[in-house]
Amino acid sequence: MRSALVALGVGGLLIASCLPKPPPNPPPDPVPDPGGWAQNGPLGNCPVFPADNAWNTRIDAAPVHPDSDEILAFIDAHGGDHLHPDFGGDGAYGIPYVTAPGTQPDTSITFTAYGDESDPGPYPIPLGAPIEGGSDRHVIAVDRDACRLYELYRAFPTGSGWKADSGATWDLRSNALRPAGWTSADAAGLPIFPGLVRFDEVAAGGIDHALRVTFAVTRRAYVDPARHWASSVTNPAAPPMGLRLRLRSDFDRSGFTGQARIVLDALAEYGMLVADNGSNWFVTGAADPRWDDDDLGQLKSVPGSAFEVVGTGPPVTP
Repeated sequence: MRSALVALGVGGLLIASCLPKPPPNPPPDPVPDPGGWAQNGPLGNCPVFPADNAWNTRIDAAPVHPDSDEILAFIDAHGGDHLHPDFGGDGAYGIPYVTAPGTQPDTSITFTAYGDESDPGPYPIPLGAPIEGGSDRHVIAVDRDACRLYELYRAFPTGSGWKADSGATWDLRSNALRPAGWTSADAAGLPIFPGLVRFDEVAAGGIDHALRVTFAVTRRAYVDPARHWASSVTNPAAPPMGLRLRLRSDFDRSGFTGQARIVLDALAEYGMLVADNGSNWFVTGAADPRWDDDDLGQLKSVPGSAFEVVGTGPPVTP
């Protein structure tokens, strides 16, 4: 939500507009041919980045940030103060993704806003790929043979290709980052896909990576592995892009069950990375009709005070 900022008269802050997100169209049925592209399809033998990548690094023993209390107080003072699963609704909510074979034809990409910070096309993204609902209109595709990730922000199919505000591609076998100061399909310059809660991994019993989270007010700064900011706020208590948070070890998870418990275990072990401006404490998952909304609803009882900020490096500022 790079441009979803409105002035707040008190204190001169800028906060993200948190209007209700309209649901997207129902996700298409997976292509029946197992060799073709499919929503929520298999990844083949592809890793989702190397084991030592920041997304895949456990932080349950990492030191607490010295300003953790101040940052959490700032977050809760500028938006909601409880965790929220931003996925579910019979597949209507969340960010969709597709996987495709290496034979998937390339399509042209025309960039309309951040072309100078985008990886040039073409991208092998099917024209029928599902689009996230709301204003961000993310589109994500994984080439499961080449192990390459393709992501678009504010994407619109044109009949023969795509128009998008920005886009980025990622080698899923590499730890390479975007150039310093560059955005991606996400405001923080991060890949989106590795931070999604995916149904297949939850069904398998565990999530072994950090999750993507948004906050209403972020800082004009970023922490590696993020590479970009999207705010004019300079208050050091505001969370920079790429900030890492985790569920406190003393938070009692014993009463949580099913899908919600698996998400909370991941938040305690791997935490979450600030990736975009949006509603407070919204954790992103894949759009998938198999989510159990009643089960995921348990997450809404978890307060922001159950988290702490982890120190992962100094912020980069203008």
